[in-house]
This record gives sequence, structure tokens and C-alpha cells, in this order.
Amino acid sequence: MKDSSVLIKEFKKGTYESLLKDIYVDDSVLEYQRERYIKALNQYEKIFGEEEVEIYSAPGRSEVGGNHTDHQYGKVLATSINLDAIAVTARTEDEKITIVSDGYERMEIGLNDLPAKEDERETSLALIRGVAARLKQKGHKIGGFRAYITSDVLIGAGMSSSAAYETLIGTILSGLYNQMKLDPVFLAQAGQYAENEYFGKPCGLMDQMASSVGGMIYIDFENPEEPEVKQVKVDFEGFGHSLCIVDTRGSHADLTEDYAMIPSEMKQVAHYFEEDVLRKVDKTDFYLNIPAIREILGDRAVLRAMHLFEENKRVEEEAEALEQGKFEVFKKLVKDSGDSSFKYLQNVYSNHQVNNQSVSIGLAVSDVILKDRGVSRVHGGGFAGTIQAFVPDEIVPLYQKTMDSVFGEEACHILKVRKYGGMKVL
Repeated sequence: MKDSSVLIKEFKKGTYESLLKDIYVDDSVLEYQRERYIKALNQYEKIFGEEEVEIYSAPGRSEVGGNHTDHQYGKVLATSINLDAIAVTARTEDEKITIVSDGYERMEIGLNDLPAKEDERETSLALIRGVAARLKQKGHKIGGFRAYITSDVLIGAGMSSSAAYETLIGTILSGLYNQMKLDPVFLAQAGQYAENEYFGKPCGLMDQMASSVGGMIYIDFENPEEPEVKQVKVDFEGFGHSLCIVDTRGSHADLTEDYAMIPSEMKQVAHYFEEDVLRKVDKTDFYLNIPAIREILGDRAVLRAMHLFEENKRVEEEAEALEQGKFEVFKKLVKDSGDSSFKYLQNVYSNHQVNNQSVSIGLAVSDVILKDRGVSRVHGGGFAGTIQAFVPDEIVPLYQKTMDSVFGEEACHILKVRKYGGMKVL
């Protein structure tokens, strides 16, 4: 822990350049990150005063495979990225968590009042209260702190800004009160609990796991209490491709029902077999019973279940292809996954808003530019937001320029895989 004014001077002197390179990977963003940390420290001093502080970080994520499988205890391939939320923070003795986020009003919760509150649903306060409550329920120490938070994880763009936020709160409490010993998997589960029970969004666990654990990871959620997590070693730069995320800038407003219907319809199919999630249903039994399921639940539920069963298989094949250096095989699997999301999962646009298909436009333009050289697919929850593309390095400038011309300046983000999840920076 160092005085905030000392840290400002050290960042200005370049003391932490190697640390920033280790975290953010890309040389071209180091100046931006240095200035970002200095600004955050200055803002903390302006709001709370000069004092000894610590700095924490939690990254956004990119889903590579396993679209909408985690809530059915499925399999996922995901990676943390070099966009993150950072917090300048200090421990307090007042049993309150006080947070000012960049561009937002001050928020405060009392740690003696942790039950979920109906009037906080779908707010950041719900996430803070929910994470703190879960840590306390599981016997971990919690306590007061004040923090200034800033994030460059795009909100509503499929990089899971909410999971980064939840992971950041959990990591702060781990660092300030538990010697950074809380398991990243547990912190991910605490974030999911906050989002499900306090925020009111029926999400799975993939977003939080990718943010909390870090790196390229294969996750098998068959046992959600103790999911299997495996690091997948891969160097995308070695394959001559870049990971591009394009914000198609569609609105997420009024899409809650669309998101909720995906796990709901999958679970309806599982209930046909007297199970609670599809992972527990035998794949052969499902296919043999399609006529009966169609009659009872309709066709979309059947198609979404088909996506789940085939996507689980693809995730294993994607991880294997990457580990074996078979990048062209991997790209074909990504394309197949994207096609399945579009045709079977049906989360590329809302059927309530057929004139708003920004994701569809992004995929169509990508096909024209990339042809058979690269691949694109819907990214994240879908319906609006982002697409993901693996683009040969030599045509990245063309791809970026074209996407920016369609969706606006800085719509296309060229990202790096970050090896760290939630972490204490200083």
C-alpha cells in the first residue's frame, strides 16, 4: 500500500511500464494505460483525499465457443481480454462500501444490511451488495472500503462489463480482508449469485469465470459447484490472426425477455425428460424424442436444444484444435458455431424487432470482406451488441476501416488475450 500522490509520481516516471506491459500485452496501449491510472489516482484524491491506497483490476472477456451453454451446465471456451475495470481503493472502518464510478453518482451500502432490495434490481448497487452478501454467507471476511472505479470494458457490447465489475468488487474484498486467498472460481460464483439473486438477470457462470480466472480457458460446468477449468495455451499472433470485436451499436433496451427465453426454453426441454438442465439429458434420447417435444414445446425450443448439444461437442474440438496448432480447423469450428447461433439458437436479432439487425449486418459485411480467409460470429448474449472475428493480420486495417465506416468511429477493437483475471495491481 502506497500513498496516492507517490503512485502518481511513480506512474509519471514510468516506474510501472513493465507491469503495464505484462497486464495489457500490447505496446501500443501502454501510454494510454499509464495516463488512465494517473487520472484514476487523481480522481480518487479529488473525491476522497490523499491517502494510502491499493489498485485492483478485473478484465472483460471474449467468448470463443459455447454460446449460451453455461446456464445448462455445458462447456465453454473463453478468454480474458486487455480491456478492464480498475479500482483505486482504501480500507475503511465504518462498515460501509462507498464507490464512485467514472461518470456516475456516489454509491454506498452498509454491510449490516445485505439482503436483496427490490428497488435496487438492475443497478450496480445490487451487484455490490450481492457480492458482499455471498462472501459473508460463505464465511469469508468482508469490511468497509472506498473506491474510485473506471472501466474501458464496453457496456452492452458483449465483453461482460457486469462480470468485470462483480469480479472487481470480489477481488477488492479478497485483497483488503482475505490476503488475496479467495479462489477465483468462488469469486466468479459470487458474481453470478449477485447477478441472479440481486440484480435479477438469469445469467450463467461463463462471463464471471473468464473475468475472474483469466487467460484462455476451457470450462466444463457439468458440476457447477466445482467446474472443471483448464488453461488452453495459444498464441493468436503466432497464427498471423488478430481477435477483433466489433461493436455494432445496437440497443439492448427491451431485450431482457429475449435473453431469458433462451435458458427457459432449454430447461423446458430438460423438464420433458424430468431433468432441470439439458446437460443431464442423454443426447440420443433427445433426438429420438424430437417429434413429441415439438408437439408439446414448439420448434424453437427444439432448435435451441440442438444448438446446446452440438455446441458442447464443438467446444471440445475447438480447444483440441488450438492445442494442436490446427488454426484452420479452429476457424471452421468457429464458423460452424456462429452458424448454429444464428440458425438454431436464434440470438442474432430479436423477432420482436426485425428492423433492428445490426449484428446481422456486421456478420454479412464480415463475410464479404473476409470470404474464406477469416471468420466471424455473434459474440456474447446476442440480439444486439458485438460480433467477434478472427482476421488475418494483413487485412486487419481493411477490416477495421470497413467496420468503422459501417458502425461509426472506433467500432472495431483489436484485442489481446490477457493472462490475468481479477488481480491486485499494486
